Amino acid sequence: MRVLYAGTPETAVPVLDALLGSDHEVVGVLTRPDAPVGRKRVLTPSPVARAAEAAGVPVLKADRLRGEAGAAVLDEVRALAPDVAVVVAYGALVPADALEIPAHGWLNLHFSRLPAYRGAAPVQRALMDGVRTIGADVFRLEEGLDAGPVLARLERPVDPGETSGEVLADLAERGGPLLLQVLDSLAAGTAVPVPQEGEPTHAAKLTADDGLVDPAQDVRAVAARINGVTPEPGAWGWLVPADRDDDAVPARLKLAGVLPVAEGAEGWPAALDDAVPGAVASAGGAAWLRTRGGAVRLGRVHPAGKKEVAATDWLRGLPAPMALLAGDALREHQEAQAEAARRRAATTDTRTGERA
Repeated sequence: MRVLYAGTPETAVPVLDALLGSDHEVVGVLTRPDAPVGRKRVLTPSPVARAAEAAGVPVLKADRLRGEAGAAVLDEVRALAPDVAVVVAYGALVPADALEIPAHGWLNLHFSRLPAYRGAAPVQRALMDGVRTIGADVFRLEEGLDAGPVLARLERPVDPGETSGEVLADLAERGGPLLLQVLDSLAAGTAVPVPQEGEPTHAAKLTADDGLVDPAQDVRAVAARINGVTPEPGAWGWLVPADRDDDAVPARLKLAGVLPVAEGAEGWPAALDDAVPGAVASAGGAAWLRTRGGAVRLGRVHPAGKKEVAATDWLRGLPAPMALLAGDALREHQEAQAEAARRRAATTDTRTGERA
């Protein structure tokens, strides 16, 4: 079949590669416009755009498919005469008039078992919730958020130390063959769409605040949050001297993927028995963050103003024991920051009014 492919990030490249290597013809690629990248903010094509251009496939760029600009792009889509359109993390809604262009509609590879985790961050939100089995669905787009019937599904277990980035990369690789299976069945007239069943849940886009870690929580909840937001938007906590006084200024410490270990379980370092939640320590040749009911083994950390390093190397270079704010101390710091932000905003508003 003639396929229009819509995708943007690196996660969407493996499915495009699978399509390009199949018997189906990719007649065009729809992706988001070039975006600024790096400190110099250089306009850079999306990963999908680069892959399509390397394969000699026509590329259409649009950040939305509505309005006058969107209508012009849809005219270009019609000119390509696709039999079906395939969407993997394109990043914009497909309007109703666009859904009618291909004879077989628009298919979406979504990284959850629908109707669970509809929305922008299904894998991240699922891992943050501590799910142990995750999936990917190919479904037909309809009006409404991720609401159409499912044509194929796959599932896989989630290992305790896996990050959302690792799970997404694996699902993207597995998703290519799954999508080809659906296209083959559509071409043969044997596809059987199955309506979604169950109560929908929403996976809203993540913000930096979603990455804030509270070590006073249960070890599994702490690990789930850190791994769920890794690599984006990233996990972090407020670092202070372990014996800090009120004059100590907390600094951000970014964390990468972790492995949770419950107190007394296999691999538990007895040296952490008396540590309090938030303590960062070395034990058994590894770096640890103490939590309620256990600890998470740290891989790499990124101290404020410095380069990312192995957590063990970072600990060896510390002049004194350190900890992450936890529980009441963390809440008090966040409330103080919020109050300071409100005061700054009020001061700015007053000064703006005076100038006016």
